[in-house]
Amino acid sequence: MSTLKGIAIALVLAGAALVPAGAAVLSATGAGFAAGAYDRDHDRDHDRDDRYWDAAPQELDEVARQGFHDGIEGARKDFGNHRRPDVFNRDEYRNPEMPRQYRQAYRRGFERGYRVGVEHYYNWR
Repeated sequence: MSTLKGIAIALVLAGAALVPAGAAVLSATGAGFAAGAYDRDHDRDHDRDDRYWDAAPQELDEVARQGFHDGIEGARKDFGNHRRPDVFNRDEYRNPEMPRQYRQAYRRGFERGYRVGVEHYYNWR
């Protein structure tokens, strides 16, 4: 048995010598990877791009921001219920529960948020 163990260790060590410097290598415990600089940078950039996908644009006023967030929520609901994405099928868009003077701004924000939500949830980028 100890001969097989010795052969296994020799094979592992020989294989380690063949791995180029900077390559991603599975750790001895199998717990993860020793990633190179490229992998760390890629993950950081991906997190930065995806972390704030649902943030309302700064140029929207308060009513449009609420519409934006409600639009994202509407897209999430449509996706979760396997519905075809269509902003005009959302009751919140067609009949917003707010004073008439705010409805246009709300719908503008809702439509924009719905579009962002559809792109995110349905992966239409």
